Amino acid sequence: MSADEEQIEGGPYLDDNPAVAARGLLLGVALLMAGNGLQGSLLGVRSEAEGFSLTATGIVMACYFAGFLVGSRSAERLLGQVGHIRVFAALASSASAAVLMHALFISPFTWGLMRFVTGMCMAGLYVVAESWLNDMATNATRGRLLSAYMVATMGGLTAGQFLLEVADPDGFELFVLSSILVSASLLPVTLSASSTPPASVPEPLSFRELARNVPTGVLSSFWVGTSTGVLIGLGAVYAIAAGVPDSRISIFLAAPLVGSFLLQFPIGWISDRISRRTVMLWVAASASGLAAILAVVSAGSWLAIALMFLLGGTVFPLYSLTIAFTADWLPQSQLTAASAALVRVNGVGAVFGPLAAAPLMAFASPSMFFWTMVVTHGLIVAYISWRVLFRDALPVERQRAFVAYPARASAVAANLIGRRRRSKYAESGD
Repeated sequence: MSADEEQIEGGPYLDDNPAVAARGLLLGVALLMAGNGLQGSLLGVRSEAEGFSLTATGIVMACYFAGFLVGSRSAERLLGQVGHIRVFAALASSASAAVLMHALFISPFTWGLMRFVTGMCMAGLYVVAESWLNDMATNATRGRLLSAYMVATMGGLTAGQFLLEVADPDGFELFVLSSILVSASLLPVTLSASSTPPASVPEPLSFRELARNVPTGVLSSFWVGTSTGVLIGLGAVYAIAAGVPDSRISIFLAAPLVGSFLLQFPIGWISDRISRRTVMLWVAASASGLAAILAVVSAGSWLAIALMFLLGGTVFPLYSLTIAFTADWLPQSQLTAASAALVRVNGVGAVFGPLAAAPLMAFASPSMFFWTMVVTHGLIVAYISWRVLFRDALPVERQRAFVAYPARASAVAANLIGRRRRSKYAESGD
C-alpha cells in the first residue's frame, strides 16, 4: 500500500482531533514564529543601540513586509515544482541564515536586505503550512484547524517577545537563539508523516471586481495592514524611544499579542450574531480611541501595558473581521482569489505604515506611533459609517461563521473558512 493510500485508509489526517493530526506542523509553526517574533523585536531594540535613525529603522522594518508581498506568489510556484517539504526546508534554512547575517553585518542597508529575505521566506512558509492544513481539513474540522493554527502563530510570536530577556540585546546571543528556533522548526515538520497536498487552481477574481463587490473589505484591509505594520514593525522602536523600562519592554510588546489571542474569539462570537459590519465599526472605533489614550499616558506605566493588551485585542481581530466580512459576500470558489488580493492590499498597507510613521516619530514625537493608528482606524470608522447610510447590511443568517485569521496568513488559509449557514449567496454591494 502506498503512502497516499495509507493516508486515505486512516492516516493522521483522519484523526478525530485535527490539532493532533497536525501536531508536527503546528509545533514547527510555533517554533518558527517564536524565532521570527524574537528577531523582529530584537532588531527594533538593537537599531536604537546601533544609532540608526528612526527613518532608517522604519525602512528596515518595512522591508520585511515588502518581502512578504513577493514571497507568497514565489512559494506557490515552487510548491508545484519540488514539493512542500523541500520548499519548507529551503525557506526555513534561508530564514535562519538571514538572522545570523544581521549579527555579522550591522548596517541599515544589510538589515533591510535581510529583512526583505526574511519576509519572503516567512510568506512562503505560511503558504506551505496553510496548504497542508487545507489538505487535512474537512468541513467539520476547518474552524478547529484554523483556530489551532492561530494559537500556534500568536503563541509563538508572544513567546518570542519574552525571549528578549534571556540575553543582552547588545550581544550576538539573541541572534543565534532566533536562528536556532527557526532551524528547529524543520524537525517536527520534516519528520512528521504526511503526503504532499494536491495543487488546486482557484477561481479567478479580478481586483477591480473585488473592489466593486466588497469595497469595505478592500479599504479596511489596507488600513488594518497599515496599523499592524506600525504596531509590529515599530513597537520595540517606540518602547525604546519613549523610555519604557528595560524590564517591561517584553511585556509591553507581548501585551497586544496576548490581547489579540484572548479577544479574537469573543469578538468573532458577537460578529456571528449581529451585523458584522456593525462589529467592524465599533472595533475600529475602539482601536482608534485606545490608541489616542495611549498617545498621552506614560509609556512605562502598567496602565499603558493594559491598554496595549486592549489595543491588540481590537487591531488584530479587525483583520479577521475583514476577511470574514469579505467572505460573506462571495461564493466559496472565489475565497482564495479574494484572500490573495486582500493579503496583497494588507501587505501594501503594512509597508506604508512604518514608512509613514517612523519619520513622523523622528521629527515630531514618539507618540506619533499611536497617532498614526488613531488616524488609520478613524478612516475605517468614517468609511463604514458612510456605507451604513447608503447600503443595507447583509442579513445575519447569511453570514459565514467567523474564524480567527492570523494577521500575516497567506491567501491559502482562506480555504479553511467555513461555508455559509445557507447555500444561497448574497448579492454584490456591501
